[in-house]
Amino acid sequence: MSEVVVTVLAMALTLGMVTIDTLDARALAQWWAAQTAGRVVQENDGWFVVVQLPTGPMLAFQKVDQPAGGKARLHLDLVASDLDAEVARLIGAGASKIADQEMPGFRWTTMADPDGNVFDVSGEAQDVLG
Repeated sequence: MSEVVVTVLAMALTLGMVTIDTLDARALAQWWAAQTAGRVVQENDGWFVVVQLPTGPMLAFQKVDQPAGGKARLHLDLVASDLDAEVARLIGAGASKIADQEMPGFRWTTMADPDGNVFDVSGEAQDVLG
């Protein structure tokens, strides 16, 4: 009897881009580029604008006719060296503060960008993985 060998190739996905729907892709991309020290690398006539971040995945902003309703199922979790200073800076740049959040050993602030997209900001020294 002959032996059958089956080889399974491991598939790995990597995060390349996070895409956010918006009514004004160019304006929101420029806002996020300014907040993250990123740069707009593709504009595609304003319908799909890509921001290259200094590290990590790219952010993309896709123009839609109307924003999705209800609670977002995806949001960005951002890290800052000084949480309170970064929250103040973001508010000054046009973001809005939704709520301060806390659990044992971890503190963060939930915010919204000028388009109403929710994101969180936490301090970098906090261990989110336990």
